Amino acid sequence: MLKIAYSPIYKYSLPEGHRFPMMKYELLPEQLLYEGTITEDSFFHPEALSESVILDTHDKVYWQKLKEQTLTVKEIRKIGFPLSPELVTRGTHISQGTIDCARYAQQYGVALNIAGGTHHAFTDRGEGFCLLNDIAIASNYLLSQSLATQILVVDLDVHQGNGTAKIFEHEDRVFTFSMHGAKNYPTKKETSNLDIGLPDKTEDSLFLETLKNTLPRLIDEVQPDFIFYLSGVDILATDKLGRLSMTIQGSKERDSFVFQTCKKNKIPVAVSMGGGYSERLADIIEAHANTFRMAQDTFF
Repeated sequence: MLKIAYSPIYKYSLPEGHRFPMMKYELLPEQLLYEGTITEDSFFHPEALSESVILDTHDKVYWQKLKEQTLTVKEIRKIGFPLSPELVTRGTHISQGTIDCARYAQQYGVALNIAGGTHHAFTDRGEGFCLLNDIAIASNYLLSQSLATQILVVDLDVHQGNGTAKIFEHEDRVFTFSMHGAKNYPTKKETSNLDIGLPDKTEDSLFLETLKNTLPRLIDEVQPDFIFYLSGVDILATDKLGRLSMTIQGSKERDSFVFQTCKKNKIPVAVSMGGGYSERLADIIEAHANTFRMAQDTFF
């Protein structure tokens, strides 16, 4: 059975002007249930992450600032969301969801988080709508618990996974691969183990050709026993922040290829949803829903 991390706290309501990006967390589960891709039994509801697990990845001073709501105005501006205790709590549930997805993936081959993909969070700070780095936290958890020995992060969000790259720059057991818009946020890129910067207006053919020429080779070279996949849909031509020119069909083929490659190589994969900022909410939901559909079709 396809297992999906989802909690009502994911639907946290931001102040006016910030609500649009959050609406997908409510509508996507409803769409997947309505069309019959999943049933209610697919969902599990992650608890809040323990402080000890948070501190395996994030700096104690930074975590104290989040808990006590003492970030400076400049630090909050870098994150991009108004800070609140509820937003911090939401992040702890999302990160625990990614850990739980990793455990389910080891059982079923794949599991997906309705949220997550907070790859702009660094050890000591948040950026770009990201407070806690869920994939970094889950990777460190698997390693510390001897549940994985070599992890491959496949980050196909349109923005470089700068926080993840920095966190693991000296950790040989985590290989970070980011394929993103070369001229997109962040302006200052960190150094992943492999970065592929795509030109503006990249269409389906170039994106998919590049991915298909890269991922199988990486698996051969890295020999991962676990993959985290960040499946952002801000690669779409309709995305307000994306600058690439992918279609919904191209994004669907991307997801299908990643899942087929993981299954072929018998590598469990946990998925975090990542970004999506198209003008039409329907485009965001359809593209994200395809990720879940492709996981269901490939593994079950």
